[in-house]
Amino acid sequence: MRRREFVALVSGAAAWPFASHAQPRERMRRVGVLTPFAADDAEGQARLTAFAQALQLAGWTLGQNLRVDYRWGDSKPDTIRKHAANLAELVPDVILANSSTAVSALLQVTRTVPIVFAAVADPVGAGYVESLARPGGNATGFVAMEYAFASKWLELIKEIAPRITRIAVLRDPSIAVGPGQFGVLQAFAHSLGLELRPFDVREVDEIERSIKAFAQDSNGGLIVTGSAAATAHRDLIIALAARYQLPAVYNATFYCPAGGLICYGTSFLDQFRRAAGYVDRILKGEKPGDLPVQAPTKYELVINLKTARALSLTIPPSLLARADEVIE
Repeated sequence: MRRREFVALVSGAAAWPFASHAQPRERMRRVGVLTPFAADDAEGQARLTAFAQALQLAGWTLGQNLRVDYRWGDSKPDTIRKHAANLAELVPDVILANSSTAVSALLQVTRTVPIVFAAVADPVGAGYVESLARPGGNATGFVAMEYAFASKWLELIKEIAPRITRIAVLRDPSIAVGPGQFGVLQAFAHSLGLELRPFDVREVDEIERSIKAFAQDSNGGLIVTGSAAATAHRDLIIALAARYQLPAVYNATFYCPAGGLICYGTSFLDQFRRAAGYVDRILKGEKPGDLPVQAPTKYELVINLKTARALSLTIPPSLLARADEVIE
């Protein structure tokens, strides 16, 4: 969807309640949205467009019975915390939280406003919910992936680049998924003859130094685990992988159209459509603590053949046959 179309659909939140002088048919409900993406980020727009369209299908009409307040990020934790506090002060009927960074910031400022999260890993380990079946508090939502799923990234990188013996793992240690996914990767790496090196993704300079130093030795590869920080710096990470000729596997499919080699992960658009269903149920009176946290139902594999050729890699036909999308 083009930015102009997205703006027409979801970005005029402040004006919606005043778009018409007609009396609403029912009480105006208020939904907050907190996302770490910048307002002009294509992936962020796509996720929230899917969310908004699903709400419309559920019978919610912007400006008539629904107002939505968006707060966009800039990859800085302080900005997310500020926006979280601002949304909590508005006391909306429910808040959609995109990523662990967003839900963590919200739970620091409110334990009463209902929260529906998406693209979050290990909400139990992070303390967001008491259990997946019975969240218990004011938050529920959709898990990005099980930790064990990370082992598939190791299998993929060995399948496309058998010579690899060393892998740099980009992760955010400040959220539960960072050490969690790295632990799974460590457990499987030895059986594949791989040595892992963890690197943080919080600062641009740190990412550049780490990858440059890692690439000084041969037979290296890259795995990018899930985090808002990696997402925010994805153009830089993809460019560094190309510059240093590092075969890379990414945790989400939106890396591939930007030049990533191979991407395997949850369909986030599907998660945000499903999140709209939970928001609808909460607006109609259900409590988040009674709605079970749901696992992913759809995974996608995308391969960028142009990037493979630039790295002098031949993708096995069996892998191409399994792909949901192949970018020529």
